[in-house]
Amino acid sequence: MFTFRRGLLGSALLGLSGAALAFQATVVNTNITEAEVRAAQDAWGKALIQISDDFASGGLSKAKATAGAVLDAAYGYNMGVVLFKPTLTHGEQTFRTTRAGALAYFVGDDKTYPGDSGFALKGWKKYEYKNAGVFINGDIALTQGHVMLTDKSGKVTTVDKTWAFKKDDKGQLRIVLHHSSLPFQPAK
Repeated sequence: MFTFRRGLLGSALLGLSGAALAFQATVVNTNITEAEVRAAQDAWGKALIQISDDFASGGLSKAKATAGAVLDAAYGYNMGVVLFKPTLTHGEQTFRTTRAGALAYFVGDDKTYPGDSGFALKGWKKYEYKNAGVFINGDIALTQGHVMLTDKSGKVTTVDKTWAFKKDDKGQLRIVLHHSSLPFQPAK
């Protein structure tokens, strides 16, 4: 006779009565929670500030190493194309669907992207976000709202931000879409 029960952390335990045979299977929930989305947004802001701080304390090579680690940990370039439209890009290099293009945007120093001066190197000291909405469906979450970045002189830059997160096979949220733009300024 088979027996079934839930173990710690939701794992499924199946046993065979009267026999020494049993196995344990891990049940993985691929649904994203709002708390996970907020944690990913918080982590992105902390990472941006860390890149700025590393640039100030250790120069470009330290900032570039941190930015590369952030891209590998937070973005889904390992899963395929990431739809990334950075705030201050234009023309033929508006969209950054590769890790190299994203790295160039954040830290500059790439001849392929001569217009990039390093958005993450601008001395950011504070990060806040205000979501206008969050939409979650299974292993995909979308957010849209404002991000407010404060530099070392206290100047606040507000950007319109849309993110899409996908939970990967290891249960980590990955940014698979990142759109950022300056708010529209109507003519006076």
